[in-house]
Amino acid sequence: MPIYNARYRGGFPTSEYLFEKLTWPEVNEAVRAGRVAILPAATIEDHGLHLPVDTDVVIATAVCERTARLIPDEVVLLPCVKVGYSPHHVDGPGVLTARWDVFIEYVKDITTSLAYHGFRKILIVNGHGSNRPNLDLAARLTVVERPDVQCAYLSWWDLLSVQQVFGAERESMWTSHACELETSVYLAVDPAHVQMDKARLDVHPNITRHFWSDLAGRRPDGYANPVSLVEYWSTVTETGTLGDPRCATAEKGEHVLAAAAGELVEIVRELRDRPVRPRVPRQLPEVHAANVARGLFR
Repeated sequence: MPIYNARYRGGFPTSEYLFEKLTWPEVNEAVRAGRVAILPAATIEDHGLHLPVDTDVVIATAVCERTARLIPDEVVLLPCVKVGYSPHHVDGPGVLTARWDVFIEYVKDITTSLAYHGFRKILIVNGHGSNRPNLDLAARLTVVERPDVQCAYLSWWDLLSVQQVFGAERESMWTSHACELETSVYLAVDPAHVQMDKARLDVHPNITRHFWSDLAGRRPDGYANPVSLVEYWSTVTETGTLGDPRCATAEKGEHVLAAAAGELVEIVRELRDRPVRPRVPRQLPEVHAANVARGLFR
């Protein structure tokens, strides 16, 4: 029974790469076909005066949906994890945050659920900066608990194609948050919810040679390797923006989305084709046998 078929709901055809729209026999068929499970993860937080608090969710979901549309018979797309780790943003009204350990365990519960049902390749696509260390751990712990599974993670703005495409068109000095990059992508996805008349330039007041960051990965002349320092957002920005969203355009956003989707297709296929190699215990045979007996070796 093929799972890729045109169904009609409310008069509109849909291709069933959306995980939540599959029946359980179709889930089994997706597993049998060796599909890669894509899990977007983001958060709800302030994004300046001009963008909604769902910005990270909208962008992460859009990037993954664009990817799935290109290869609908090779992936299943999970619903986005909408609440992430964002305690440093709590001074901004509308922020929803989970404790770091709860967030890691929650994401791992999703990935290990997928593993239980038979998915062996999982890709987490991150849309929120402070999710990065937590999603890295969630992916690692998935593999630790299920060595027969490969769970990888990335952040969409780290994709080389995104940096190259946006780098060729950017007009602002810095990109970080609710900036030219994020605003452009939101304009491409849902322009009705962007209030460009309220967009403001807002830049970190203490940028120095080592304490700086750029979402799009550009190192300005004269700056060295960046040192990570995450401060309370209200101490470094007046509006919740870091960057200059005034030069954002939907056209730039479309170019970024196309670039991201194209590279994610490559990544999905590379992950799908990677062999899952068995562990090789190198302890003494009697030690390994005891570890197996105690349930310490999976």
